[in-house]
Amino acid sequence: MTMTSFAVADGNLAAADAPQSLLRMAVGTEVLAVPIEQVREILEVTRLTPLPRTPSFVRGVMNLRGSVVPVLDLAARLGLPDSVIGRRSCIVVVESGSTAGENETDETAAEDAGSLVAGLLVDAVFEVFDTTATGIEAVPALGTRIAPDLMSGMTRAHGKVIGLLALPRVLSRAELTEMIARHAAH
Repeated sequence: MTMTSFAVADGNLAAADAPQSLLRMAVGTEVLAVPIEQVREILEVTRLTPLPRTPSFVRGVMNLRGSVVPVLDLAARLGLPDSVIGRRSCIVVVESGSTAGENETDETAAEDAGSLVAGLLVDAVFEVFDTTATGIEAVPALGTRIAPDLMSGMTRAHGKVIGLLALPRVLSRAELTEMIARHAAH
């Protein structure tokens, strides 16, 4: 019989050692993870329909069993060099329900309401691994190549530090719409 430790935060009792499954993947030279419950499927890179007048991080759209799904180059979206499609490249289809952040207005939160299904072009997918809430640390303000506000934490696997993506922030409808509109104005 195993014992689970509990942490009390803001009066709520939560299982601090409850495992959280994460998908570990390569994005450029970075190793990142996303919660597996937000991953719908992992696909080979197939034909994408490019969209005119969009920034480089919008690779296009794909047909996923009759639904049109936008595909974003995750490296470019995170401010890294654009991905080059290779033998191990794949599209991780994720579903992210956006929530209002600390600096978002109620109007912005309303625009982000609901879930967004998108394909993320990544360089490779490695594995699903487990960590615990106590195994996730805060993102340092300095020293990361990815903006700290696009990550929800840092964890470790195989002796390496791995950034945990904040998908609601990475896939914020309001921010993506603004970035695309700024690009189209040029």
